[in-house]
Amino acid sequence: MSSLDAVAPMGYYDNLITKYLQGIGYSVTTLRNTQVTVDLLRSGLNEYNVVIWQTDSYSWQHRNYWYVGQVANQAGVSKYASDFADYALDAHAGIIGMNLLFFQQHYSSLSLNNVKLAVLLANGSNSIAAAWIQAGAQSVVFCLTSISLQFGEVDDLASQVVAYLAMGYTLSNAVWTTVSPYLSAFPSEDPLDTASSPPFWYLGDGSLTIG
Repeated sequence: MSSLDAVAPMGYYDNLITKYLQGIGYSVTTLRNTQVTVDLLRSGLNEYNVVIWQTDSYSWQHRNYWYVGQVANQAGVSKYASDFADYALDAHAGIIGMNLLFFQQHYSSLSLNNVKLAVLLANGSNSIAAAWIQAGAQSVVFCLTSISLQFGEVDDLASQVVAYLAMGYTLSNAVWTTVSPYLSAFPSEDPLDTASSPPFWYLGDGSLTIG
């Protein structure tokens, strides 16, 4: 799923991830922009074993929201009136945004129990990750800090993790093999440079395999 594919397309990395998953027998469904809806995120994800969601976050009235992709219109505001009243959803940005409260209110303890792996490519998605684990997802890869979708960094990292998983790596080994070169193998060219530390880690079962 890519909620912002119109402005920050995954493109090449989307194709790579699809190739890796299909190569180990998965049927892949790709959803972009307005195809990513509140209903899908609320109750439609549990039919998938692997969920990858690329989006971004924004702050509004001291709350942090993640773009859904669904267009914000009167019909949507009326349909989810209680969530808008609780500020779990927001419509001011033109497309609907949802915050952590939405997941906490709508994800029961087994609502994601069919999801083996979720990959959340979004600013501060560590807070969402905990809610997805509590809802039954076996493992969640997330971004620790602020990221930029424009440069494709997290898309690249995600495609590398999926590639290692497709080769039979456990999740912990796949994530570590992806991020460790940035931590140890590439020294700064200038002593004033800060070390590169990819904002990428996982929560849940590190022994997970998807092959």
